[in-house]
This record gives sequence, C-alpha cells and structure tokens, in this order.
Amino acid sequence: MPLLVVVAAVAMVFAPAGMSRETAAPTLTVKSSAFGRVLFDGRGYVLYAFTHDAKGRSVCYGACARAWPVYYAKGALRAGTGVRRSLLGTIRRRDGRRQITYGGRPLYYYVGDTKAGQIRCQNAVEYGGTWLVVRPSGRLVR
Repeated sequence: MPLLVVVAAVAMVFAPAGMSRETAAPTLTVKSSAFGRVLFDGRGYVLYAFTHDAKGRSVCYGACARAWPVYYAKGALRAGTGVRRSLLGTIRRRDGRRQITYGGRPLYYYVGDTKAGQIRCQNAVEYGGTWLVVRPSGRLVR
C-alpha cells in the first residue's frame, strides 16, 4: 500500500506540469526565417499552404498528404506571438478530422522537414500546385 501512495503522489506532482505545457503551446506562432517572418506550429515546425487548394477546402489527399502531412487540430486553437487570431480556423476533411487553416488556407507540413526551424520545400511545385510558406498577414511567400 505505501508504494501505491508514493506512485499516486508522484503522478499528482508531474501531471499538472505536463498538462500545462501541452495547453500552453500555441497552435501557430510567427518566427523569423530565411524567408522573413512566417508561420510555425507550437513546436517550431514551419507550415506550408498549397496554391491548388481552394480557400476553405483541401485537395491534398493520398500520395499528396503523405508527402505533405496535414496539420490537424487537436482541441482549442491558440494564437501565438504574431498570429492574427481572426485568421486562425479549421476546415473539415473528408474523414471528418479538422485541418488548421490560416486566412482560409489549409496548412501542411513537409515530410522532409525533420527538425524544428527547417524549411526545405519553399516554392516547390508538386501535385498540381505550388507549396509556399505563409506570412503573419496570411499572404504566401513567393
């Protein structure tokens, strides 16, 4: 029984810290890059928009979504430093999951960006459109 009490006490001490870090992370934030100030997720990974998407609708599925993973919403959206809350939103994908949007544009990662801060595929032409990073204004970096 004393071991159970110790385990419960340790869990209570560490649970709030873990939960507060998770809830404190912004959905989007703005950071400086070689392309100027652009959007990143709360972990520091850059986000891209696809010019072939219609505003408010994604056309990236299958092989496209494997190369350009969707940025899914998990819980409430949080605007970080430099992000315009009014431009932050979501759309529903065919599978019912919510994809994060900015200025109505669905957001994606690039599978080749393997660590925070990398931008390996700016201005890449694939899957019928161009992949571009996004400014805090919602405009695409060309």
